[in-house]
Amino acid sequence: MKTKFTLAVFAIALLMQSCDMETKEQTPPLIDRQVFFDDPEISGGRLSPDGTYISFLRPYNDTRNIWIKDRDASFDDAIPVTDQTERPIMSYFWSRDGRFLLYVMDNGGDENFNIYAVSARDAAVGTIPEARNITNMEGVRAQIYHVSREDHDLMFVGLNDRDRAWHDLYKLKISTGELEKIRENTNRYTSWIFDNDDNLRMATRSRQDGTGELWRLDDDGETMLYSWSVLETAYPSAFKADNQHLYLVSNAEEDTNFTQLYLMNIETGEMELVEKDPENKADFGGLSVSEKTLEVLYTSYTDERTRRYFKNDEYEKHFNTVKEELGDVEISFFNTTSDERYWLVNAWSDTDPGSVYLYDRESSELTFQYKPRPELNTEHLSPMTSIRYPSSDGMEIQAYLTLPKGMDDKNLPLIVMPHGGPWARDYWSYNSYAQFLANRGYAVLLPNFRGSTGFGKAFLNAGNQQWGELMQDDITWGVKYLIDQGIADPERIGIFGGSYGGYATLAGLAFTPDLYAAGVSFVGPSNLITLLNSIPPYWEAMRITLHTRMADPATPEGQEWLTKASPLNAADSISAPLMVVQGQNDPRVLKAESDQIVVALRDRGFPVEYLNAPDEGHGFARPLNNMAFVAAMEKFFAEHLGGRYQESMTDEVAQRLEEIRVDVSTVELPE
Repeated sequence: MKTKFTLAVFAIALLMQSCDMETKEQTPPLIDRQVFFDDPEISGGRLSPDGTYISFLRPYNDTRNIWIKDRDASFDDAIPVTDQTERPIMSYFWSRDGRFLLYVMDNGGDENFNIYAVSARDAAVGTIPEARNITNMEGVRAQIYHVSREDHDLMFVGLNDRDRAWHDLYKLKISTGELEKIRENTNRYTSWIFDNDDNLRMATRSRQDGTGELWRLDDDGETMLYSWSVLETAYPSAFKADNQHLYLVSNAEEDTNFTQLYLMNIETGEMELVEKDPENKADFGGLSVSEKTLEVLYTSYTDERTRRYFKNDEYEKHFNTVKEELGDVEISFFNTTSDERYWLVNAWSDTDPGSVYLYDRESSELTFQYKPRPELNTEHLSPMTSIRYPSSDGMEIQAYLTLPKGMDDKNLPLIVMPHGGPWARDYWSYNSYAQFLANRGYAVLLPNFRGSTGFGKAFLNAGNQQWGELMQDDITWGVKYLIDQGIADPERIGIFGGSYGGYATLAGLAFTPDLYAAGVSFVGPSNLITLLNSIPPYWEAMRITLHTRMADPATPEGQEWLTKASPLNAADSISAPLMVVQGQNDPRVLKAESDQIVVALRDRGFPVEYLNAPDEGHGFARPLNNMAFVAAMEKFFAEHLGGRYQESMTDEVAQRLEEIRVDVSTVELPE
């Protein structure tokens, strides 16, 4: 262990020396926040199944919408296909026959998604076709399980219209919106799994005690084939081409820490190990399968960086051809035509949000298409480096560190950014917040604290019942580590995060008040009892998992632990300035969570800033709201940590900031 930490220190020293040699002579200019956070100029590129068109997302009337163009035409010749005005379209896909473009949309962030279809054939200059709501139900959350390979007008979807906790299975006709219920979900099924011939073959189930199960569904009955405990992980990945074997990812086998890839015979339930991480460092990451041939193309694993293991020689050859041409960047073949001749390729790095290319497999020709943020000068951005440090009990924590380019690499103001989830993780990649804050002069730390995914079952389960305790220590000791290395100024430490990261912000200020000089909590829960008692109905399958990894609020022991771990109950200890940010319609972390901590600080006479967007949910989707929030956060940290600050903002952003700024004297405690 000591050797690893010594190497980590050496790696930081080299990083600091490199930054000093290359950029210390010139401080990068202050990059306009709009370049980081405004709508991308172009994003979300997709090839039509026959390769005739490229579709993409671009603002239309100031809202992100779908556009299309001929494959070889200029993006300037594209035409809009949708005209959403209230909320941006976040993602979409083509129907298999290329007739329709489909996307989901909720109402102001309430996460009750409906499915919309728009006819690509009806788009023309000056004419935007109607987008039809084909699951038109209020207060219902639609889920897409399978898009038919044989009948291109057919999808299989789940709707929780009968029971808000569980989704019944429907056939959905895309062209008409006709719905036909084919399975009523009375057995706590959490997903429905179809084979390559569109036959419903399997389902996953959550038992009352939190046990997960995999069932085979036959015409004459249902058979349970596999189970895993609430503290284990298992999930189906894909059917093999023969439709008799299922790729399953699991760590439920005895003495298995990392998830591994198995092949299950669905008639007998027999399991065969296919692959585990050759380096024994990470959970199984991903299985890429050809839609055309159903062959496995590659598998992947991510520890500090992502590693691929190719299974198809031809695919590997094309991948390496592109990699050699583009150089020292990460690449992904992320979209293809039905015949897999044309591919869209994304190329990115820690200092580059990416470029998209069109690749022709027949000619091996690579053609540039677009950059999402062409005005962002990547020369002024800062490298992201993986580091490791010991926590309070000696557990090793992997994290990513970004140091501001062109500035003194000693005694820097530091902003810690704990990720949300918490059962998720940070990756080596372009991170807009990390780069924005580094440009303002901050060192930025992204810690993968215990409870983060991808590092094995033991690391994940080490976070059980550790909210506000060892999970928080993992963040705290990262700060202490950077202080000890001389990188972070102990008087200028900030913390900012969303969801669980927002909780960690509140916990950091409440439980370690001497550590932080400022904090920003974005949709962060302050009271874990009210959080667990208000989870959305469609999270019912997760309830026991939440109670196991956190605590059960219905038991005296659970009440005691949740009370202790709730920052609200230690609000009197908060001594650093706090900004609280909330979405009015958040169904996961209700507005009451922010109201409670704001009232607690206000009533003791402690200043607190509060932003609440009335048209948002768990996170901000509208760029205008996000821009207003970022402008407020930037000024807040500059005032309390001393970083650089862009004073200017557009009139529209300034107006929106005033609209979402809450007079804390008007906030009332929820009933």
